Amino acid sequence: MKPIYFLLFCLISYSGFTQSYFQETPEYLPIANRGMLTGITATISYQGYDESQAYFGQGEYEIFADNVNGILDKPIIVLDGFDPGDSRDITGLYNSLGFGGQNIADILRDEGFDIVILNAPQYTTNGKAIDGGADYIQRNAMVLVEMINFINANKVGNEELVVLGPSMGGLIGRYALSYMEQNSLDPETRLYISFDSPHRGANIPVSLQYLINYLADQIGDADAQAIVDNVLNSPAAKEMLFDHLLGHLLAGSTYEQDPSQLLPIGAPGFRDAFQSELNALGFPLQVRNVSMINGSGNATTTGIPNAQVIDTTLDLGAGITADVNLHFTPEAGLSNNVTDFQSFFVGVPVGSFSADAESFGYTDGIDSSPGGISSISSALGDGGGNPIILAFIAALEQDDYSFIPTISSLAIDNEDDWYAVPDIGGTHNSPFVNTFIPSENEEHVKVTQANAQFALDEIRNGVLGVQNNNLDNKYLLAQNPVSEEIRIRLNASYNYNQTELVVYNVAGQQLLSEVIENPIGEITLPISLSSGVYMIQLSDSATTQNIKFVVE
Repeated sequence: MKPIYFLLFCLISYSGFTQSYFQETPEYLPIANRGMLTGITATISYQGYDESQAYFGQGEYEIFADNVNGILDKPIIVLDGFDPGDSRDITGLYNSLGFGGQNIADILRDEGFDIVILNAPQYTTNGKAIDGGADYIQRNAMVLVEMINFINANKVGNEELVVLGPSMGGLIGRYALSYMEQNSLDPETRLYISFDSPHRGANIPVSLQYLINYLADQIGDADAQAIVDNVLNSPAAKEMLFDHLLGHLLAGSTYEQDPSQLLPIGAPGFRDAFQSELNALGFPLQVRNVSMINGSGNATTTGIPNAQVIDTTLDLGAGITADVNLHFTPEAGLSNNVTDFQSFFVGVPVGSFSADAESFGYTDGIDSSPGGISSISSALGDGGGNPIILAFIAALEQDDYSFIPTISSLAIDNEDDWYAVPDIGGTHNSPFVNTFIPSENEEHVKVTQANAQFALDEIRNGVLGVQNNNLDNKYLLAQNPVSEEIRIRLNASYNYNQTELVVYNVAGQQLLSEVIENPIGEITLPISLSSGVYMIQLSDSATTQNIKFVVE
């Protein structure tokens, strides 16, 4: 058996493999008026769950001054997300804000805002090598605390900060801001934007995890081992992944499944501990918290539960073949086979692996749930020239999967069905006072014309204190963007009498108006508007509130 495995290893190993990634690689465009790349080290250390001592995190940042006065006086901090191997540098982070030939950062710099991009690089501290883009979220948060303190100490004037956190960066931003508030450290921050961040966990199909781990552990494939070590078993992945293969292993085995552990479970000692810590911290209270996500708001799925991901025979050469069959996790309350791998030498079986999965009775499997999308091919680095992996990717029947479920990115804490339609302010609780939710699933942290407008509007709206946040909650847009109707949630803590609704376009022209007498619960206003950005003004005897919305 060993000679066969050695031959199999020699055939499928290939040095050209590239790094895994979980969001589309942006086009690298030149950036005008750049600053200097500078390192920064946290002054608050962090000791991870599996570490014997605490370490001080490190980062690197670049300040892109505005194009109006060139003075650091209106800072916006943009954070790095999950990025094993630091494949996305500061130039990549800046360009990842691009959409339709424009860039959020360019637009804001032309309006007098300063962009500060904080990257999580690879570094060595006190003898320990750390991959910042896949390191503990808490340690990266302590680097952000240092960054916030530095910017506040060096900015001109009293303008409060904006923190934009894409993907894992949203968790880093949430943790840092909440930590500062709870430890009497004033973050001087007015706005926190969470961008498709996994507040209740992320997902990589467990079927793929099993396969990669088997190829690494039993076949000795170097590419698979790199994914296991640098991606799946990184501290960040073990903190974020809702379902992790380490929770399913048979005691004493590094690859075999425990048949009694089929339900989703996180990495032991990491996932539950981190989520409990995050829940205890909550969200910053002195900051306006908003969220824009890439998952569908109307329960549109990515594939279906139990979908066949791949069923193929790979020709590895020299008489060796491998049959590979993967599935998404199953429907609620059911179990299925998610991973099956059989290898043959001139038709004679020489190795096999199989793993099953079961879904909770209250929700279908997470793989096909509404959410920000990533792909199996990107998790495999698009093959990197490895002919076997390229053949595997070509045979995929279901490449896309739900990476950040909608329920998770909205931080809805009273819903366990990944497929539920979000009903914030009604059935569901969310800490966000404003949200952007598309009707269709989009690529994870993809910037679009619509969500870019949402972010720009929030940033431009200026300082909003806690008392203003409460006022803004009197009328809450149930979903944004909209299509055929506008639904306005009413805050049960207020009394409503006569309410006037007026819709304007961006030129200030009044398009329609309606008066509602003594509304209760929710106001629904039918509309027939072309795609674009609009504003609805809601007025009653006590207040007037303006809400911008997007029509798809």
